[in-house]
Amino acid sequence: MQSADKLPLVIASLKLLSGKLRAQDRVSLVTYSGQTQVVLEPTPGDRRDSINAALERLQAGGGTNGGAGLELAYSMARQGFIKNGVNRVLVATDGDFNLGVTSFDALLQRVEQQRRSGVALTTLGFGTGNYNEQLMERLADAGDGNYAYIDSLSEAQKVLVREAGATLTTIARDVKIQLEFNPAQVAEYRLIGYENRQLRREDFSNDQIDAGDIGAGHRVTALYEIALAGEGGERIEALRYGVDSSAEPGSKSGELAHLRLRYKKPQDGLQAQSRLIERALTRHDVVTSLASTSPAFRLSAAVAGFGQLLRGSEYLQGFDYTAVEKLALDARGADENGE
Repeated sequence: MQSADKLPLVIASLKLLSGKLRAQDRVSLVTYSGQTQVVLEPTPGDRRDSINAALERLQAGGGTNGGAGLELAYSMARQGFIKNGVNRVLVATDGDFNLGVTSFDALLQRVEQQRRSGVALTTLGFGTGNYNEQLMERLADAGDGNYAYIDSLSEAQKVLVREAGATLTTIARDVKIQLEFNPAQVAEYRLIGYENRQLRREDFSNDQIDAGDIGAGHRVTALYEIALAGEGGERIEALRYGVDSSAEPGSKSGELAHLRLRYKKPQDGLQAQSRLIERALTRHDVVTSLASTSPAFRLSAAVAGFGQLLRGSEYLQGFDYTAVEKLALDARGADENGE
């Protein structure tokens, strides 16, 4: 953690966050190297000199006992717990947990147990080399929180100051999205990404199955590639004995897909029943011109295309890095914060 993109950036980033804290907030600081230590007991947020002095005392050294650090951090969070407030552990790490409990599944299980206390977990990744992004993302998911990678002070400003509401305040818990395509309209489809977040069909309505949370002002985009029936875009040979999907009931034959969304409000409690939103989608609901979509959607498509290029996807058919760059630049918008 000694390199410039690790502990020094962690300290500078958390100073940005401390500058936004209020008197009614509470913050504590825990380290976890060869041994765990409480550097700052739960302290009012407006005592910035004390908070920043504690941050300045941080030093890199020894291994990384992430499991023990999490246990101590959750203990401090419970000690400073604010009823009906935002109670959250922030883990700033290079992701290399090499002491104590290092089992991936054991760490996830511990975090899942701790979230029942009403304390969420956000993971903030720093540095490169031995960085374990999969662990950071999965820990945040298990802890009813979110994950961000911080590689510069401007990114810290975005995550911890400008988008602090999305980072720290949950507005919807256990959010599940299910999209059912009408085979009379859609011959083939594939979801791009989300491999580690897909649920079994029967788990969509099972409120005991944990899912992702959404922060204030946060937006989630799911991208599907579809081939409309009868338009020649299919990639897979038709089944010889497939069901004749054209015989759909008249009232549903014009539907392209059916969208269902389940979620729980943060105040509903862990055992609450999820709320359901559903609606049918027609071809008219789906914008057919890429140029008429929002800049955020086009940027998401560019990022997804870039990821598939890196993975050597077989589905790109001429969509190359030049096309990705053009799509991303066209979607930049006003870019008020120079991102």
